[in-house]
Amino acid sequence: MEGLEASIVAVNDLSKENPKLRLDAQFQNRAALEVIQKIAALDHLRVSDLTPRPLKGKNIPYDDEGIFPVIRSGDISNSFQPAGLLRSSARSDAFFVRTEDILISSIGQGSIGKVQLFRNDGEFATVSEVTVVRVNNFSAACVAAFLESHFGQAQIERYVTGATGQLHLYPNDVDRILIPNFSKAFQDRISAFYARQWVLHRASYAALAKAEERLLETLGLADWTPPEPLSYAARASDAFAAGRLDAQYFMPAKEQVRQSLATLPGRPLGDRVDSIRDMFVPSRAQPEKLVRNYNLTDALVPLLNFEKEPQTASEIGSVKKSFKDGDVAISRLRAYLREVAVVRTGDDMPSVGSSEFIVLRPKVGQTGISPETLMVFLRAAPTQNILKWCQDGSQHPRFSERDLLSIPVPDAVADVSNQITTIVQQGFAARHKARQFLEAARRAVEIAIEDGEDAALAYLDATEGAE
Repeated sequence: MEGLEASIVAVNDLSKENPKLRLDAQFQNRAALEVIQKIAALDHLRVSDLTPRPLKGKNIPYDDEGIFPVIRSGDISNSFQPAGLLRSSARSDAFFVRTEDILISSIGQGSIGKVQLFRNDGEFATVSEVTVVRVNNFSAACVAAFLESHFGQAQIERYVTGATGQLHLYPNDVDRILIPNFSKAFQDRISAFYARQWVLHRASYAALAKAEERLLETLGLADWTPPEPLSYAARASDAFAAGRLDAQYFMPAKEQVRQSLATLPGRPLGDRVDSIRDMFVPSRAQPEKLVRNYNLTDALVPLLNFEKEPQTASEIGSVKKSFKDGDVAISRLRAYLREVAVVRTGDDMPSVGSSEFIVLRPKVGQTGISPETLMVFLRAAPTQNILKWCQDGSQHPRFSERDLLSIPVPDAVADVSNQITTIVQQGFAARHKARQFLEAARRAVEIAIEDGEDAALAYLDATEGAE
């Protein structure tokens, strides 16, 4: 039958590497079987040879004032952003990860099988939906690159169990994954690529911090800290004008920042940008139309670009906000996460995002502030302080579009916009290069399996030479 794919397995082979006696098509899929056959023909190891056993985190309670961040299955990413993590204070019950641990997402449609080599400083805990591979006497970077490769993902997919919405990857199945016994020289080379990626990754965020520092110096707010009075008062007329009676809306810290910005020559944000309310309705688009669909957590990285994997309109389940290149998207939900990003896709493919985004588009000819500078201004501590105390709601705190557009934006921001734009773009370039190093490491692992390590090392040489 045309289009039918079948795997033919001998009866006496059904129990091999199959302690659960699975007979389903996923376990016996052709791609996985071919991968296993190819690696088995090489000098190889199992994950169980590299670690006593894959570990699992522990489920612990979360709290807003938590001491340490907690990594969940959906958080795993090579663009990992600690600011977006939930937090906990349950230290005695927590499982803390270590530098060079390999984290594998073990639950969740769309996230299961994602891999991250953990290298952040500080204490981070993880939960039971994350499998932790702690490698001994082998390059953790090389194992991570392999698990992200076609050869690793095919095996991971084979061992996933459960129906849609309840998928699981168990540590004892991760144990069984086959990996080539790469030479020490090749392992070291992959480790070096990961090390360079990490340097570039950190440089990208150092550039963002530098841009924010430059902006705050210009505004005279570099050393500003929010006041914390025990009591304060607000006029009834202000409360009625705002339509709010809650104390947090009139927090002195917010009013002090607003007044500091308003005393400088300038205009409200709403005079400098348009708030775009164009919507993308999936049911009205051609089902096969390709679209980049960004969720709120994508904006933890301050750049929404072409690296987002497109999907068809038929795969998008709800109405979305529409973006264009040069827009700035800011999440109105949970301002403290600082989900603010510049849209720089560089092509004509439609870009859409969560309806929780407020989409800002600089007015043509009416502002000297670039989208990159606007992003930095909105992420900066003083502006975030205003948005923090404009939020309403407990479980899902949001600020309003009106409060956002009323924030004063001094003309001095435009005076340093060119400088800030250059700094931010340098950070974006570092981030892009970091991603290229990870992709090169993954591809080199595949080449080493397909064509030998010499060919893979030549590919890495060529990648470095192209810098």
